Amino acid sequence: MRENRYLAGRLLRKVAVLAIVLTQGSALVAQSNLVDPRSISPNVPAPWEVVDRMLALASVSPDDVVYDLGSGDGRILVRAAKKFGAHAVGLEINHELVVESKSAIQAAGVEQLAEVREQNIFDADLSPATVVTVYVLGSSYKQLKPKLALELRPGTRLVSYASLIPGWNPTKTETVSASGKEQKIYLYVLGQ
Repeated sequence: MRENRYLAGRLLRKVAVLAIVLTQGSALVAQSNLVDPRSISPNVPAPWEVVDRMLALASVSPDDVVYDLGSGDGRILVRAAKKFGAHAVGLEINHELVVESKSAIQAAGVEQLAEVREQNIFDADLSPATVVTVYVLGSSYKQLKPKLALELRPGTRLVSYASLIPGWNPTKTETVSASGKEQKIYLYVLGQ
């Protein structure tokens, strides 16, 4: 119950920040400590139902190395490690979220399988990933797509929540009911 109130409060703060960004422009983003101006998307955690379905859709297993781009509060990292036994690496630019993720990883007891790095995704080497999860604004793919195409190996599974990758055809598309809404998840397999 306490966790639900905490998550609801965080979500409300993030929605408020997104509303400010959309109504008053990006100049306010640079002044806010809730949204990092280097970020390609505001941090809005995916619902748990979506997290589970993203990882299942990608057929995550203990043999996988899951990279979560913009890992936020670490929920995908924890779930990939704890439920699927995969090694999980989060890339997060926001220091407060890195601290929060590290706490979540420790609380879940998955420090041997999950880690978060305070790093801009554009400075990171994505080539070790066998699975990539991403939840960004659709317009962010213009920046991100060349990096994904260059660094991800053939056969890497990429799961995008809520946004299609322009010019790429998903291998599978699923709809998940979460938070009273239908949510889209797209699976891409590089080289297919």
